[in-house]
Amino acid sequence: MIGIVLVSHSEALAKAARDLALQMVHETQPPIRIAAGATGGFGTDATAIAAAIDELADTDGVLLITDLGSAVLSSSLALDLRESTHPVVISDGPFVEATTAAVVGAAAGATLKVIAADASNALDAKKTQPVTGPTGTPSAPASNDHQASAEERLMNPMGLHARPAALLVQTAGKFSAEIELTNTTAGRGPVDASSVIGILSLAASKNDQIRIDANGPDAPQAVNAVKQLVLQGFGELS
Repeated sequence: MIGIVLVSHSEALAKAARDLALQMVHETQPPIRIAAGATGGFGTDATAIAAAIDELADTDGVLLITDLGSAVLSSSLALDLRESTHPVVISDGPFVEATTAAVVGAAAGATLKVIAADASNALDAKKTQPVTGPTGTPSAPASNDHQASAEERLMNPMGLHARPAALLVQTAGKFSAEIELTNTTAGRGPVDASSVIGILSLAASKNDQIRIDANGPDAPQAVNAVKQLVLQGFGELS
C-alpha cells in the first residue's frame, strides 16, 4: 500500500485534511504521517519530513502532499536527508482535494503513479467542461464475454458526491476488469472508475442516468457490483 505524508505550515490544517479524507474510507486506511509546523509554530521542517518518509519505509512508495510553495522546497530537501530508498513523489495537487484523492486511491490499492496523477488533477471535479474519452463519446456496447455494460439511474439524494465516489473506487479495485462510468444524462465521461476525481467530475446528480462499462475477464461481476451500489443508493437511502 502507498503511504502519505502531509506537509503543512499548520499542524491543525494537516490534521483536519487527514480527518476529512479518512471519512471517505470505511475499511482499510492507508498509513498517513503529518510533518507540519516548525518548532511548535507555523512553518515546515525538512528533517521532520524526512523522518516521516522514513517511518513509511515498509510501504510501496510515498506521496508527499504540500500546502504552500515553501513546503515544496522543504520536501525537496527532505529527499536528500532521508535514509530510506523507497520511491517518493511530491504532489503538485491542491492540499485538501489531493489528500482526499490520495487517501481513497491508496485505500483501494492503487499504484503510486496512479495516486499521484489523481492528486495532481484533484481540481478537475470543480471544472465545468465535460470530461470525455478519446472520441468524446461513451464506450461502445458490450460485444463479448470479456465486456459488460449496464445503465442505472441514481437514486441517492446527493448523487455521486465524495462518499459514493470513494465506495466506487474501492469496489472497482476488487476486480481486474477496467471499469468506466459515463453520465449519459449530462454527456460527461467516460471516466475511470478507479479515479475518485474522475467520478466527481461526472457531476452526477439524483435521477441522472449512469452507464457502467467494464472490459476484462471478470467484467460481468464488476458491472454487477457497481450496479448494486447504485441500486442501493450507496447506503444513503432512508
